Amino acid sequence: MKIQEADAKSLLLAQGLPVPPWEVARTAEEVKAAAQRFLDAGAGRVVVKAQVLVGGRGKAGGVKLASSAQEASEVGSRILGMDIKGITVRKVLVGAAAEIVKEFYLGAIIDRASRRIVLMASAEGGVEIEEVARQSPGAIHRVSADPLLGLLAFQARSLGLAVGLRDPLLNQFVAIAGGLYATMKANDADLVEVNPLAVVAETAADGTPRERLVCLDAKITLDDSGLSRHLELEALRDLDEEDPTDAQARKLGINFIHLDGSIGCMVNGAGLAMTTMDLVKHFGGEPANFLDVGGGARHETVRGAMELILADPKVKAILVNIFGGITRGDEVAAGLIEARAQQARAVPMVVRIVGTNAAQAARLLQEARFETATSLDEAAEKAVAMAKGAAR
Repeated sequence: MKIQEADAKSLLLAQGLPVPPWEVARTAEEVKAAAQRFLDAGAGRVVVKAQVLVGGRGKAGGVKLASSAQEASEVGSRILGMDIKGITVRKVLVGAAAEIVKEFYLGAIIDRASRRIVLMASAEGGVEIEEVARQSPGAIHRVSADPLLGLLAFQARSLGLAVGLRDPLLNQFVAIAGGLYATMKANDADLVEVNPLAVVAETAADGTPRERLVCLDAKITLDDSGLSRHLELEALRDLDEEDPTDAQARKLGINFIHLDGSIGCMVNGAGLAMTTMDLVKHFGGEPANFLDVGGGARHETVRGAMELILADPKVKAILVNIFGGITRGDEVAAGLIEARAQQARAVPMVVRIVGTNAAQAARLLQEARFETATSLDEAAEKAVAMAKGAAR
């Protein structure tokens, strides 16, 4: 689950990381009022940033500076409603503009190969890390946190030294790196990213100039599987930007992933779903989705799953492969019959159901004139032939 920058900053702040104050605004009037508060507090300029769950906001014109509240209002009115990579901007973040001396990248991610949290840092901050990895892979430095001991201070220090930091900024970096690791652990996140982690010039309380590291941006992705342990984080889900298909799949309790093929697949069990997709490709087809209805699927779930598949206009044929253990074959058949009666467009379908109540399912499907198969190979081959025939 991706969360907006403002919410990500809140999670960083909870772990004691240095995050400048901000406000979220949804109208030009709110932008103006927020900007005035920052200017009254001594800010020379304010920054207005589009809140969308995609990168490249600055390049798209979604990040602007303003020197007055009126200018901020005008900037905000242009950003609000803007389309950035297909997403409409509905809110913006307003904060004091920082005097940036140098930008770094710092991120923490789960490395599934080593089963550890890996921290990455680069002196080339302020740009998309994917671009840095593509053009200058040697500019990204990594350390792996110990599964039991966590991120050790000497590891964070070596990472800071690798990107060119020295005391006192190096000590600040060590604390921030530890905070990123703590944020990962505390929230079951699979990505915590600060880009840029910036050295900013400011004036200390005694009037002397100083430099310090602050988190000017934040990106966090939460593991959906861990949300049951963090019910308060579910409220951070931005439904305005969520794909309606993903939202419906979550509501139904279905694991659903869009793919680029033409054969819709409905299967129970992740392993069986992967095998089904492999066989579709083996016979010359391309799966349009990964869809696991899970164990014990009722006919309402099956009907909903079919609606998700048919919502994709690229689907030319549907393959249903159910192995009945907890799942009852007759329940699946009833759901398929109900779904076909309600579907808006006719798409050929082949069904293979074995296991619990398979005989009852076969009788129901035969009476409803469904195309069936007795083996997965036969079902996959038929589905591919149907898709090719529909494409002609």
